[in-house]
Amino acid sequence: MSKLTIPDVIAPGLRVLFCGINPGLYSAAVGHHFARPGNRFWQALHRAGFTPRLLSPCEECELVQLGYGITDIVERATAKADELTAEELEEGARHLTVKAKRFDPKFVAVLGIGAYRRAFRCPQAKPGQQNEVVGDSKLWVLPNPSGLNGHYRLEQLVNLFEELRKTVE
Repeated sequence: MSKLTIPDVIAPGLRVLFCGINPGLYSAAVGHHFARPGNRFWQALHRAGFTPRLLSPCEECELVQLGYGITDIVERATAKADELTAEELEEGARHLTVKAKRFDPKFVAVLGIGAYRRAFRCPQAKPGQQNEVVGDSKLWVLPNPSGLNGHYRLEQLVNLFEELRKTVE
């Protein structure tokens, strides 16, 4: 059985490399990041000022021209992120570090507080800029924008994304 994955949207020297936890099954099926209706990534990104208009998941490659990209901690698609093992997340963190060294984004923004805590073994991490780095990239943690994450309303996500944008500028 082949594993469903989505190619990275990445280039050298990005301002921010947004890093999801892993693709959902819907996103993997359509081949675009954060594609499931109800995922709030694209709305938060636009409303926080990263994009001049609301992009659809099928327009994800336009992010590179704006200085942004997308990858995932774990490539394997699952119905829910809690299906990932601690070992998968920790291995994904090591791969993300290699990727950050290769592409050298100014910031890596991990989208998923719990996944970040497990992958990077930082159990007390809070949203925002971290003391750690990934490669030579500054590290920022944001909540998972999945519609399944009821802990954060869209406005809260937008505010946290906006803090990152202002720091990057």
